[in-house]
Amino acid sequence: MTPGLQGRFNSPSARRLVASGLLLAIWETLSRVGWLDPFYAPPPSSVAAVLASIVADGSVWTHLEATLVAAGAGLAGGLILGIVLGFAAALAPILAELIEPLMVLLNAIPRVILAPLFVIWLGIGLASKVALALVLVTVLLFFAVYSGIREVDQRLVERVRTLGGGRRVLIREVYVPSVTAWVMGNLKIAVGFAFTGSVVGEFVASSRGLGYLLQFAQSTYNAALTIALIVLIMAVVLVLFGVAERLERRLLRWRYA
Repeated sequence: MTPGLQGRFNSPSARRLVASGLLLAIWETLSRVGWLDPFYAPPPSSVAAVLASIVADGSVWTHLEATLVAAGAGLAGGLILGIVLGFAAALAPILAELIEPLMVLLNAIPRVILAPLFVIWLGIGLASKVALALVLVTVLLFFAVYSGIREVDQRLVERVRTLGGGRRVLIREVYVPSVTAWVMGNLKIAVGFAFTGSVVGEFVASSRGLGYLLQFAQSTYNAALTIALIVLIMAVVLVLFGVAERLERRLLRWRYA
């Protein structure tokens, strides 16, 4: 294998494609030998036909747009809120005594079970899906920022203070670079959490979105449509992961040099 091909194969995207292809081959083989019930576990060819149908007739695009809007809004809000709360707790011990226990409690709760509560409070519209995605991302980013600042070498902090640097200099020259690495390292997870939050919220109660389609497919016992939607969700999340990886490599070029 040439170095160029080897480098491409070692990339995360290539490994995901190989793993997906292997899974599909095993699935197709089990279907052909009759080990899988075609009603409950339709073969990949049937699933591909259903997926091609909903993509070709355009029925899925409105639902995909609704899910992406909810996930994007929750991701953006969660990034901002998580970073702000993380900095506030790390730099102000009094605030940390209030914020950290709250985040620990939220982290201890399986946050997807908050979906029905948000639906009761905010209705079946966009707000409840955004709220769930926001909570998922906020908790993740809070601990990333909070830990990133607390893990900064205190000897470096003392040297900056010795040279006359105040809090603004510390934040700009020490804390922000350190936190950037922690945030970018968790960005892919945050993207997945935001998408999960919006889909789960739609699954619980909604009038559109990929989660709504999944709930419909489940209620009609349509296994082919259910698997096709799962495959579509996986594909969208993988694309978002790829975008997050490129952004991480761009902002943290020194790490991959």
